[in-house]
Amino acid sequence: MPSVFETAPTTAVTPITFVTRATWDAIRGELPAPARQFAEANGFEAKPGKTLALPAADGGIAQVLFGLEDADHKARDPFRPGALPGLLPPGVYRFANAPHDTRLAALAFALGCYRFGRYRKNKAPEVRLVPPDGVDAAEITRIADAAALARDLINTPSNDMGPVELAEVARELATRFGAVFNCIEGEELAQNFPLIHAVGMASTRAPRLIDLSWGDPAHPKVTLVGKGVCFDTGGLDLKPSSGMLIMKKDMGGAANVLALAQMVMDAKLKVRLRVLIPAVENAVAGNAFRPLDIFKSRKGITVEIGNTDAEGRLVLADALALADEETPDLLVDLGTLTGAARVALGPDLPPFYTDDEALAADVAASARSENDPLWRMPLWPAYDAWLDSKTADITNAPSGGFAGSITCALFLQRFVEHARSWLHVDIYGWTPSAKPGRPEGGECQAARAIYKLLSQRYA
Repeated sequence: MPSVFETAPTTAVTPITFVTRATWDAIRGELPAPARQFAEANGFEAKPGKTLALPAADGGIAQVLFGLEDADHKARDPFRPGALPGLLPPGVYRFANAPHDTRLAALAFALGCYRFGRYRKNKAPEVRLVPPDGVDAAEITRIADAAALARDLINTPSNDMGPVELAEVARELATRFGAVFNCIEGEELAQNFPLIHAVGMASTRAPRLIDLSWGDPAHPKVTLVGKGVCFDTGGLDLKPSSGMLIMKKDMGGAANVLALAQMVMDAKLKVRLRVLIPAVENAVAGNAFRPLDIFKSRKGITVEIGNTDAEGRLVLADALALADEETPDLLVDLGTLTGAARVALGPDLPPFYTDDEALAADVAASARSENDPLWRMPLWPAYDAWLDSKTADITNAPSGGFAGSITCALFLQRFVEHARSWLHVDIYGWTPSAKPGRPEGGECQAARAIYKLLSQRYA
């Protein structure tokens, strides 16, 4: 996605004035009389999202008024300015006064320029923004570009985004940043990553484990693992058609891990980065894995299949086991895993899990500062017994249906033993209805917050 920032404007720059109910009277009083009369004649009110272009004497636009929430509003949206690209005519703009958070407003403006246009014309807004004072335009562009990558990958339907295509995106990313790329498939995958193979073996598109490494081996090891289920039918425990409708997004963990990796590599953070993505399609066929099948995982733990639709934790388990063997300083996994997380917290607030208190505090702080919401949930030890199986070491789907996101996290924790610190995030990866800076469709979730954390730790 091209940068939205105009660092050396050659044409007139139109100011955007942010107004709230509390500031509108003062700002209105400072407007030239014709502009003030125009605003009053058009019934402009300083409500969030309200926009009015004030005319200049030559027929152009003198300035744009844009409404924000009052500073003390409990539900204030720092991404409100992300609506502007869809409201403004083509041109170059600047912030005439400060919104509630200038950096987040500039980021929202950039994110609001995103359009998914692979299959039909969906032209991006022809607007540019002069970077506000004190805002690092290169850093904002880096984040917006990565978010666009995640959105593009999730929005692409599974007929064009299967395991092969996902691996190719990772290969191209590795080539761009000089990383080492490897892809494990076939008999090697079946022998060494039996859970990944089991989930993906029924598809005509073979499963694989994508492995990307970058950075100085002497730097702290940071490993990112992303769930890459390119389409999820639910397997033999088949989802209803309504449940399958947006299952192209079930590789949202992989998409966000690649977006995060792109940010890390582009910023040249001082880490030894490794990215692992189990890329599969959970399909239905005569050789599909079945309820009550038992498989021995890479770690040696035997897993009984309580439900074939709880496949994400299976593929992540083998990838986490591989990652854990290196004893990384920080191990992070992202996945679109449980409906229970959505029931508890909705689509916009993914839960995260860790037993590292310092990491939890840093994640929460980064999520707040980046307007990338996350909420800590407990790795509740008492529920660990719910994973017990009568015929294997553990089951992938405890009966009863309680605490589904927590038991999923506890399942994954069984495969992390040596990592110095581990973070699990149960994302949704999708915006159900458009919001400022967040169009309907695939979404970059958790990646911006984690990038902020990594930037602070490993700059």
